[in-house]
Amino acid sequence: MIYAGMVPGVFLRRPNRFIAHVVIDGQEQVVHVKNTGRCRELLPEGAKVWCQRSDNPDRKTKYDLIAAQKGDRLINMDSQAPNAAVREWLLAGGLGQVEQLRPETTWGGSRFDFSFVKDGKQCLLEVKGVTLEDGGICAFPDAPTQRGARHLRELTQAAGQGLEAYVLFVIQMEDVAYLHPNDATDPEFGQALRNAALGGVKVLAMDCRVTPDTMEIGKQVPVIL
Repeated sequence: MIYAGMVPGVFLRRPNRFIAHVVIDGQEQVVHVKNTGRCRELLPEGAKVWCQRSDNPDRKTKYDLIAAQKGDRLINMDSQAPNAAVREWLLAGGLGQVEQLRPETTWGGSRFDFSFVKDGKQCLLEVKGVTLEDGGICAFPDAPTQRGARHLRELTQAAGQGLEAYVLFVIQMEDVAYLHPNDATDPEFGQALRNAALGGVKVLAMDCRVTPDTMEIGKQVPVIL
């Protein structure tokens, strides 16, 4: 996926989940943050960030905060990017040949990111974007998510009823060692993920090739449960 109109900036502060103050071209700007997660480790004061300029005159903010530099890593923090990248990856054969690819499919009490048919079998796939990293080790989630645990439980039920079910963690950076559930932050999600794996849900993680104006699914990363 490609972003147009990207510009560098310096992060100052984030007064709430939705906006941040960033210096762009020498001027302090209020920008929209495209990730409502905490992301504290990505946004210390003075961090180099990348923002996308909008030409929409009706917007309250002129820029969206898309990516942040953390040491040697450029991390995409746009929460909409994983689904867009996964769609491109699926269409390019990332899971082999798929047919009838549809976004936002309701099954049971949840809406899943994608459904498709593969080898004649109905499939459900849920995408989870990952930005939390420490020393090359990634974890999910960065905040408690009852919705995430519910998705996993319903994927487990779908697998038990004969559907092929996937949860795909999209690590929005490159060259990491592995991913694990963040039990310290959300033990319910961690247990739901282990139960899902035991119940036939395919648990996958992929890293991404990230530049200031692109993000593309890269290589598979081990998931340590």
